[in-house]
Amino acid sequence: MKATITYLNFDGNCRAAMEFYAKALGAEPTIMAFSDMPGGAGKHEAAKDRIMHARLMKKGLPYAILMASDIMPGMPYQQGTNFSVSVGCDSLDEIKKLFAAMGEGGTITMPLQDQFWGAHFGMLKDKFGIHWMFDYEYPKA
Repeated sequence: MKATITYLNFDGNCRAAMEFYAKALGAEPTIMAFSDMPGGAGKHEAAKDRIMHARLMKKGLPYAILMASDIMPGMPYQQGTNFSVSVGCDSLDEIKKLFAAMGEGGTITMPLQDQFWGAHFGMLKDKFGIHWMFDYEYPKA
């Protein structure tokens, strides 16, 4: 396993929050809006200005120090429970093994599958109610 990273969710103010955290932590933000997705603006018109994914990197550290996104309009949002633990995996075998183990007795909210950003990714809520995200980024050719 590469790392576990806290993943925050916001209700439309992710960009402002991540820019604030970047400044406060001396980190470099990478921010992708829903409108940046393939077919994004048309498919998610109500969410086009919301953030699909953001991360903060700090020079000298190999992994993100914080990641976040906005929820889709109309989705339930409760401040204080708006986080997931993100697990960066080293291989397809590892992501499948960890996903199955952590999902035992829980609920799969997004099955493991290949994603347009070049990763194998899935999400679940464990039997204790904690949300988890699993990610294996394919090696760049």
